[in-house]
Amino acid sequence: MFFDTSFLKSEEIRLVLERVSDGDPVRKWVPAYYFAICDLNGNKMGSCDLRIGHNEMLYYGGNIGYRVEEPFRGNRYAAKACRLLFELARKHQLEYLIITCNPNNLPSRKTIEAVGGKLLEIVPLPADSDMRTAGDTEKCIFRIDL
Repeated sequence: MFFDTSFLKSEEIRLVLERVSDGDPVRKWVPAYYFAICDLNGNKMGSCDLRIGHNEMLYYGGNIGYRVEEPFRGNRYAAKACRLLFELARKHQLEYLIITCNPNNLPSRKTIEAVGGKLLEIVPLPADSDMRTAGDTEKCIFRIDL
């Protein structure tokens, strides 16, 4: 079940729902929301998503993903979007979220730490992980208690 997301806004940004995905148990995908990160005038500055649930695949991929386009970086839009996604995660009664990043991605790591992420471990990706096709070999695993 997906919730209305019109409440996902702050004094600076709003998350505009682009699509939802029901998930696929065979592929171990959980339901997910996909958003544009926009300023209050509707200009798209990036994107983010929230994956609902927990499984082994999400331990490495995380419940939240984000990307801020180059011209808009340095304004903490990813952190602001994450905080809004926390509200939606609570509506789904999630007690915690996993957010991951590559060890060499310092801006992403700073974002995760800024929103309260606690580093659990840095781990090699499983040999059969889809993320390995993009060249990733390990992940920093953070937990955020809601």
